[in-house]
Amino acid sequence: MIEMSRITLMTALCLAAPLAQAQSSCSSDGQRQPVALLERFINADCESCWADAATPAAGTGELALDWIVPGSKGEDAPLSAAASRDALSRLQALRRPAPARMDSLKTAAGTGQPKLRVSHGLPFNGYMAASIEMKPARPGAWSGWLLLVETLPVGAEGSPTERNLVRNVLQSAWDGREQLSKTQQKRFFESRPMSIPAGANPERLRVVGWMQDGQGRIRAIAQSRCARATPGG
Repeated sequence: MIEMSRITLMTALCLAAPLAQAQSSCSSDGQRQPVALLERFINADCESCWADAATPAAGTGELALDWIVPGSKGEDAPLSAAASRDALSRLQALRRPAPARMDSLKTAAGTGQPKLRVSHGLPFNGYMAASIEMKPARPGAWSGWLLLVETLPVGAEGSPTERNLVRNVLQSAWDGREQLSKTQQKRFFESRPMSIPAGANPERLRVVGWMQDGQGRIRAIAQSRCARATPGG
């Protein structure tokens, strides 16, 4: 039943694709791949952390992500509305403890980055279709992270910097055995409808993704931008 529901939703999203394409194209096409990932973690209990002037900012060519970690106060925490257990999963993957207030980590992408593409459609019934795709130069084990983020401008709720608030996460792993044809390169591809949580502004949503090699090293990072279609184009 769950699988059928997913298929039905994907079908509806695909039927809506022509309209989405007529209005905009949202992908990483034409965008430079970020050279590093700056991840900022805020404990949901720490109300002042969001507006802290000491918040590290992304440098040139870097991409910043903001994770709100569930706090000890649960739903009574000041930032609980934006907190996500995905933040705990990410900290576990990084082998880092949950911060008492806030913490940050910068990870550079490896050299010789493979080409990575992420894309998404328009919001539909509380979901957004999103995908991540890569064609590596050689086969191997890879894992991918695809994030639905809400981009908030400087000054939002007193923030001293622009933020990419993580709203939903999809993790996938590939063993390198999927092949399109005998003449085509191997391709890693994942496409899913991602739910939009309550409180998120659909107009500010986009996707961010990265690929890790078999040793867990980030090798490629990508982020989507929306380009509006020209009238009659």
